[in-house]
Amino acid sequence: MKKILLALSILPLASYAQSSTDTTRQLQEVVIQAYPGKQFTLLQVPTSSTVLTARQLQLQQGITLLPALNTVPGIRMEERSPGSYRLSLRGSLLRSPFGIRNVKLYLDEIPLTDAGGNSYLNLADPGSFQGIEILKGPDGSQFGANSGGVVLLHPAGTLADSSRLRADMQGGSYGLFREQIGWQQQWGNYKLNIYEAVHHADGYRDNSAMKRYFVQTAQEWQYHPHNQLKLIAFYSDLDYRTPGGLTAAQAAANPKASRPATPTLPGAITQQAGIRNKTAFGGLVHTSQLATHWQHVITVFGSNTHFENPFITNFEARDENTFGARSYIALQDQPLGNSNMRLDWTTGIEWQQTGSDIDNYGNRAGVRDTLQAASDITARQYFYFTGITLRPGKQWVAEAAVSLNYYRYHFNDVAAGTDGKKKFSAELMPRFSLSYLITPDLAARATISRGYSPPSIAEVRASDNIINTALQAETGWNYETGLRFNSRNNRFQADAAVFYYELQDAIVRKLHDDGTEFFTNAGGTHQTGVEFQGAAWLQSPRLQGFTRGIQLQGSYTYSHFLFSDYISAGKDFSGNALTGVPKNIATASLLVVFPAQVSLYGQYTYTDRLPLDDANTAFAKEYHLVQAKINWGINKWLALYAGADNLLNQHYSLGNDLNAVGARYYNPAPGRNYYGGVRVSL
Repeated sequence: MKKILLALSILPLASYAQSSTDTTRQLQEVVIQAYPGKQFTLLQVPTSSTVLTARQLQLQQGITLLPALNTVPGIRMEERSPGSYRLSLRGSLLRSPFGIRNVKLYLDEIPLTDAGGNSYLNLADPGSFQGIEILKGPDGSQFGANSGGVVLLHPAGTLADSSRLRADMQGGSYGLFREQIGWQQQWGNYKLNIYEAVHHADGYRDNSAMKRYFVQTAQEWQYHPHNQLKLIAFYSDLDYRTPGGLTAAQAAANPKASRPATPTLPGAITQQAGIRNKTAFGGLVHTSQLATHWQHVITVFGSNTHFENPFITNFEARDENTFGARSYIALQDQPLGNSNMRLDWTTGIEWQQTGSDIDNYGNRAGVRDTLQAASDITARQYFYFTGITLRPGKQWVAEAAVSLNYYRYHFNDVAAGTDGKKKFSAELMPRFSLSYLITPDLAARATISRGYSPPSIAEVRASDNIINTALQAETGWNYETGLRFNSRNNRFQADAAVFYYELQDAIVRKLHDDGTEFFTNAGGTHQTGVEFQGAAWLQSPRLQGFTRGIQLQGSYTYSHFLFSDYISAGKDFSGNALTGVPKNIATASLLVVFPAQVSLYGQYTYTDRLPLDDANTAFAKEYHLVQAKINWGINKWLALYAGADNLLNQHYSLGNDLNAVGARYYNPAPGRNYYGGVRVSL
């Protein structure tokens, strides 16, 4: 408990690029747009939801979403090396040696998660988003299969923005260089937004350099007073090296080192271990206002990915093609008779298919050698969804929603000369939610929902190159209740939730002796959690005085996650703490705005120790992370900023390799480092 109190009390200063007009305007109440037709204020939403606004995202350095997302209780984002992201919502990272699993991601109305279960969030430049909405806990009401939650990303150009031109150039420690430029223009009923960014960094460790070129467009055409057509597309060329895990002794001796060679295997540098991903992604969204209360939305989308992964033991190459469609009709704010009751109803379907051509070669110092394995896998999934929301008066909100999910894949093992298919049973994902406005400022809520997440193609065919048709979907029921407070002037906000999630057939990662991986169903987990998030303007934004605004924010996550009925290799791990999940995480931040458009922002994060293996015999140490940033708006269009990360120079790992062979758990993060830049906004 003392650690948590310490975590909430340390509030160093840093900066935020923000103009005086941004900080002194009237405080606005946050509106969540995740559920079409409802447009709830956050206070009214009957589920655990969080919104990260453009202002909150700009508080951070900007080269990664990790610091911003980790301020949200219940979310854990990791970065084993620059570009190598992992993300979990109210769960573990046991399914995610890299990437994102069991969480559904959308870019506006377009699924970013493909039919095979992969979500390449690291393709996008963080500056390309105007806002992020996080729905915690399983939500299949209109988002399909997931056991952790849903993340909705709002790309630049899809929300209101008065700027026509924004440009940013940044440099920093370890060879960091980043430039971004966005241009927006409107001609009558047509709006165009183009965003481009280049990111280069040498990396803190050997073999950890990263390069990314990213370009995105969002275009809207209001061709009729009731009809709108929207195009969202991006191209990303991402190349990053993977240094690999170290033992505790290796990390202490030289934290900058990459994975060294062993008597039987070469090291990361020799094999030029890394990821290369070139992806083109896009979709069209058509919205029709059919009548006063009726809306129809249809989306068609597709993507092409060329993926290469030179690894210690082999060289994997994948070509992936995805296409799909999503359509729904929504009844919005329909009055029922002469009563005060209002009705929202949404029903629709989403379908997509991903074909993956996967080849594995020998890795001869970063060059493809002889073919070792080859597979063609096609994953198809679709789901029907429907849900109603009743609002009998101003105090109650009641929701009932369900999706019916279908998933199957067909495979052809070219090297083995075999083929086959796996069809999963149709699964229902119901959700029941209730919210009651106790006072105009305070609301109580409760939710019961079912999670369902089938294995991804990366789990069905893991790095051991064996197609595992025995792998089953994980399912579970989530129960939660919470309170949300928002003062009438929006100056004080707080949100607290308690949940219990019982997961069955949990998918976990295992390793062979040569370091290749495979996945298995591990009985289940019992997950009990407490989440709190609060914000307060200690001094409301104003135009006069030495300080023009002071905002304090904080969050706390308590995770009592345990294995249940988990037996592996003859060992019973039931009752052990879930691997990779810290019991306590706390964050605190302070924003201070001064005259002359000068602002200081600081963020502190405390992360408790966490188990590194299922047996709970090895643990990563707790750490305290402090970040700081200062901004000076020279005039209305030009601003300078500078900042620092890990001010306490902590020795820690920002992402660990769980259950690693040879106890190579650790991926050391940079020590104290600095950055600075210039921003132009017209």
